[in-house]
Amino acid sequence: MKNNFLFLALLVLSSSVFAQDNQKKQDSTKTEKLDEVLVKVVRVNATSPITHSNVTKKQLAKRNLGQDIPVLLNYLPSVVTTTDAGAGVGYTGIRVRGINAQSTNVTINGIPYNDAESLGTFWVNLGDFASSVESLQLQRGVGTSTNGAGAFGASINVLTDAVSQESNGEISNSIGSFNTRKHTVKFSTGLLNDHIEIAGRLSNISSDGYIDRARTDLKSYFLQGSYIDDNTLIKAIAFGGKEVTYQAWNGIDADQLIEDRTFNPSGMYTDADGNTRFYDNEVDNYNQDHYQLHWNQRYNNRWSTNVGLNYTYGRGYFEQYKEDEDFAEYDLSPITIGGDTVNTTDLIRRRWLDNDFYVLNASANYKNNEIDMIFGTSYSFYDGDHFGEIIWSEFASDSEIRDRYYEGNGKKIDLSFFTKATYRLNDKVSLYGDLQLRTVDYETSGLTSDRVPFNVDESYSFFNPKAGITYTLNTNNSLYFSYARANREPNRSDFENNADVKPEQLNDFELGWRHNTQKFRLNVNGYYMLYNEQLVLTGQIDTTGDPIRANNGDSYRLGLEVDAAIALTDKFSIQPNFTISSNKNRETFQSVNGVVEDLGKTNISFSPEFIAANAFVFQSKEGFQLSILSKFVGEQFMGNTENPDSKLASYFVNDFNITYEWTPKSIFKSVVFSGLVNNILNEKYVSNGYFGSFDFSDDTSPTGTTTGFFAGFYPQATTNFLLGVTLKF
Repeated sequence: MKNNFLFLALLVLSSSVFAQDNQKKQDSTKTEKLDEVLVKVVRVNATSPITHSNVTKKQLAKRNLGQDIPVLLNYLPSVVTTTDAGAGVGYTGIRVRGINAQSTNVTINGIPYNDAESLGTFWVNLGDFASSVESLQLQRGVGTSTNGAGAFGASINVLTDAVSQESNGEISNSIGSFNTRKHTVKFSTGLLNDHIEIAGRLSNISSDGYIDRARTDLKSYFLQGSYIDDNTLIKAIAFGGKEVTYQAWNGIDADQLIEDRTFNPSGMYTDADGNTRFYDNEVDNYNQDHYQLHWNQRYNNRWSTNVGLNYTYGRGYFEQYKEDEDFAEYDLSPITIGGDTVNTTDLIRRRWLDNDFYVLNASANYKNNEIDMIFGTSYSFYDGDHFGEIIWSEFASDSEIRDRYYEGNGKKIDLSFFTKATYRLNDKVSLYGDLQLRTVDYETSGLTSDRVPFNVDESYSFFNPKAGITYTLNTNNSLYFSYARANREPNRSDFENNADVKPEQLNDFELGWRHNTQKFRLNVNGYYMLYNEQLVLTGQIDTTGDPIRANNGDSYRLGLEVDAAIALTDKFSIQPNFTISSNKNRETFQSVNGVVEDLGKTNISFSPEFIAANAFVFQSKEGFQLSILSKFVGEQFMGNTENPDSKLASYFVNDFNITYEWTPKSIFKSVVFSGLVNNILNEKYVSNGYFGSFDFSDDTSPTGTTTGFFAGFYPQATTNFLLGVTLKF
C-alpha cells in the first residue's frame, strides 16, 4: 500500500486553494501569503456566505497556559466544551450547535485529523498544539467542502506556524491548580540565505486533574523545515506526541455528584481482604506521529497549485484491571484447582490500536478580478489493527504470554473530487458555488473487543452541492444566504451497535447579516439544519467511554446566532455572543416496561436551547490587558426521550484573564506574564454525561418486564488558576 501511495503522489500534477483574505478589486495573488495557501482550500474569506469565526495566534496565546484547544475555543458562538478530568487538560471535547466531535471535521494544514474509523478528534494526542498554531477557523454549519470525513454541522481547520523571517526563541512555563505544569521551548532560525527556515517546539504538560487520579502526562514536539522564494513554498513538517492519561471516562452517578463530586470509579477493585482499592495504572497510553510535506507553487498572477502529503502512525492501548472475568470471554478454558473448577479470574488487560494513515491532497487555483476558482482531489487510506492482550491474570488457564484474545482490522479508503468558485458579479453581488463528489469504502474483519465477529464491507458515494450569494449593501454592511448538503458515513462503533445503520444526510440553510465598522462589529446568522437519518447521541457510552449513536429519522436544528465586538472607549471593549435554538427529533419512540411509547417531538440530546458568552476587555496601555470571560449554557438532555433524570442543569461560569508584556532593553525581546483564574464564582457544574436504560424480568409487572434507567455525570472543576511566564528572544 505504501508503494501505491507514493505512485499516486507521482501522478499528481496540481494542487490547492480557496479564498481566505478579503476580496479586492485588484488581483491579490501576489500579496497573498504562501503559508495561508496551505489551508485556503478548506477555508473561506470574510465575505463568503459561510458562517465562521477566525482565531489568531495572538488570541490563543493570551490563555494558552496548558489547556487543550477545545477549551481555548470555549467562548466562540454556539460552542460547548467539556473535559473528562475536569480541568481542561487531557481528554477534552467540543460541541458546536449541539453537534459532537464525531460530526465535526478537523483538518491540520488541510490534512484530515479526524480518526478515520471513529470519526472523532483526540486533541489529547497533540499536547500543547496551540503553541504551534498560526490561526484557525471554525465554520458552523456544513461550511465549505473539506478533506476527509465531511463536515456534518461544524469544521475546524488549523494552520500551523508560518515561516519566520527573523530568528527567534521562546521559553514558556506555567503552573497552576491540581499540580498542573506546562513547559515549552520554541525556536526558529529565521530565513537562512533568504530561503530556508528551520523551526521547532518541545512541550511537556502534566496535571493531576480535578477528578481523583485523573492525571495527565503529555509530551509533544513540532519540527518544520521550509524553503521559500517569491513563488514557491515547500514545507516538511513532523509533529506528534505521547499521552499517558489515567482514565476518567466512567463518570459518576447522581448520588456521588452530591456526596463526592471528584470521585473516580475507574480502576476500582476489591482486594483479598475485602478492601476497596484502585489500580494504579488504569491508563490510556498512546503515541501519534504525523509527517507532512507541502508544496505550494505560484506560476503567475492567476494560477497556483498545492500538493500535500501526509503519513500518520498511531499506536497505543488502554489498560484495565477487571474482576471476576469469565474465562470464556477471553477464549480460555476452565481449570481445576484442588478438585474445584475455576472459570473466572481477576486480570489486567490491554486493548490496542495500531494504525497507519496516508493522505494525498492536490488542488489548483485560478483567479482574476472576477472569479476565484479551485478544483482538486483528496485521497486517504487507513489501515488499523485492533487487538487485546492479557498482561496479568490471577489464574492463567491455558493462556500464553502475549496471547491475543481478540484481533480485528479496519481498512478505509476515502476519495473526493471537488470544485468551488466565488464569482464577483458586480460591486454588490458575489456568487459562491461548491460541488463535491466523495466515495468511501470501509471494510473490517476479525473480532470486536467483546469477541463478536465483525465483518463490514460497505461502499458509499456522496454528492455534496453547496451554493450561496453575498450582497454588499455598502462598505459596512452585507447580507448572505447559502444552502449546503452534506452526507456522512457511520463510524466503526455505529456498525458495532447496529449492523443496519444508515448514512446520514443534512440540508443546511444559512441567512446572515454582517456589519463592520472601526468600533462596532456585528454578525447575525439564522440557520435551519434539516436532517434525515441523523446519527444522534443516545446518551449511552461504550466500554471505552465513547458516546453511542443511532439513526433517528427526521430531525432539525433551527437557530439564531448573534456575535459582536464593541469598542466602548479606546481602552474598554465588550465581545458578546449568544445562540437561541430549537433542536428537535420529529418523532421519538421508547420502550418502557415492555410497552412501546410514542413520545412525538422531543429535544435532541446535548442540544441546549440557549448558549451565551461575553468578554469584557480592558487594555490600559500597550501590552497590558484584563479580561472577564463569561459563559452560560442552558439546560440540556443527555438522551432523546426527555427523561427528567437525563437533564443537565444550566450553568454560568466566569473566568478572569490577565496578560502583561514587558519589553526590557537587553537580553530578551519581551517577557510576557499571564494569569488565568477559571470559574471565579466557584460554580459546581456538569457539562457532559450519559444516560441509558435496561430491561429486566419482573413477575410483578403486567408485561413481565420492568425498565430501569441509569445516568452518569462529568463534573467540572471549581475555582482554579494558572500562572505563566514566557521569555522571548
